[in-house]
Amino acid sequence: MIQPRGDNSLMILIPAFNEEGAVGSVIQETRSYHPGLPILVVDDCSADGTRSIAQRAGADVLSVPYHLGLGGCVQAGYRLAYDLGFEYVIRLDGDGQHDPRYITLLLDTLKSSGAQMVIGSRYLDGTGEHTSRARGIGILFFRWFLGLILAKKVHDPTSGYVGVNRQALEVFARSFPLEYPEIEALVVLKRLLFRFEEVPVKMRPRMAGKSTITAMRSFYYVAHVLLGVLVNILKYQGGRKT
Repeated sequence: MIQPRGDNSLMILIPAFNEEGAVGSVIQETRSYHPGLPILVVDDCSADGTRSIAQRAGADVLSVPYHLGLGGCVQAGYRLAYDLGFEYVIRLDGDGQHDPRYITLLLDTLKSSGAQMVIGSRYLDGTGEHTSRARGIGILFFRWFLGLILAKKVHDPTSGYVGVNRQALEVFARSFPLEYPEIEALVVLKRLLFRFEEVPVKMRPRMAGKSTITAMRSFYYVAHVLLGVLVNILKYQGGRKT
């Protein structure tokens, strides 16, 4: 079983659904930069070889009993990490877009900044290359929208390259946005008077598979996330849960 190692224990979390074409390479590349680092793949009832490939690559695998979606898998990983006593968790996508070389940057920023969350942003030192047009439009909209709510600019609000500390783990282990979690999670942090920081990273093309955010689904994405944000605004008032 995966276990924390040392006082500043870090776990890598990889939520995965039908990522057999990339997940093994993601694990192996992460291991090449960080030998011995605990890696947990949460397999969301994949219909392909994601589970077996992840295990052969050396990761621990948590298979959920039914399809949870991205947010449900991330919460399951956060809950396990919290229960086991990990201090930090950094999430990588299973499609290979997140370069593991930036893990150290996210972790160091978590430790030095005092923020509860650190986001790897493709827009701080770059132009967001390898971002689809539909996703790019959504990012521009939510960058503006979240600026009104958070009173702080967030350059890459849909980035899934995220690190959290134990304070955030405690919150997200209990409750976490289910379908498109990145934006709603920022609102939760704000309502709890927690902080986030962004650090520059370079994103890469997917190694395999296709993004679930198409031009048609982008409209549903915006409406769904807006509803979730409004629910969270009503749910949390002045840093206290109502």
